[in-house]
Amino acid sequence: MNQQSGRQAEVRLDGKVALITGASKGIGEAIAATYAAAGAAVMLSSRKQEGLDDAAVAIRAATDGARVATFAANAGDPDQAEACVTATIEQLGGLDILVNNAATNPHFGPLIDIELSQWDKVFQVNLRGVLVWTQLAWRQWMQDHGGVIVNMSSVGGFRHGGGLGAYNTSKAGLIHLTKILAAELAPGVRVNALAPGIIQTDFSRVLWEGLDEERAVPLGRFGTPDDVAQAALFLASDASSWITGDTLLIDGGALVSARFI
Repeated sequence: MNQQSGRQAEVRLDGKVALITGASKGIGEAIAATYAAAGAAVMLSSRKQEGLDDAAVAIRAATDGARVATFAANAGDPDQAEACVTATIEQLGGLDILVNNAATNPHFGPLIDIELSQWDKVFQVNLRGVLVWTQLAWRQWMQDHGGVIVNMSSVGGFRHGGGLGAYNTSKAGLIHLTKILAAELAPGVRVNALAPGIIQTDFSRVLWEGLDEERAVPLGRFGTPDDVAQAALFLASDASSWITGDTLLIDGGALVSARFI
């Protein structure tokens, strides 16, 4: 019998160091708070220091003083990303978990009308940025110490429509990139993705405001950042130790329903 058979893994991150991009609000902040509550030291990163400071204060207060650091960086800038990864290792002592959560969507409407500068920005942050941050985490820490990477895709990576053509295309690419990286970095590093549906955040307000959630979602409500954070905790923990290269849908059943809008 395998030594792990019959043994229940506790969903904890004690002694781990996690870096979360796009962590000043919404899903990123919820993941950081959940990881901190589970025992991890967390580095919060996003473009604006003020938002990071507010998030750090809130997380420390909610977790009775968890180790929380901040580093302002544009997720699409390789030099800033490298500085953030370096600071994480120097300040917190390692980098066991990387959450590639930062994303952008400068265009809403028909894809045929998008400006090329907008298209380039989407892929600079949403896809190339994920590769850059993963390369940095691998080269500076995970290649020698192992680790876990959680990429934030979207239900849009499985479907088209909704005025989010470039964003959804980047998220579809991220699902495939996740599979490639999982194969290349195994067995020492696990790489998985999350694909949220409609989550009530400011970033996605245009998708849910004015929409009847009971009609749109089989489970009767839109998602919350905490719904995504709990799944991110599972993928970062030993509870998912035999899962890599996968994408977990978190959409209340919307994708498999004819009610999906």
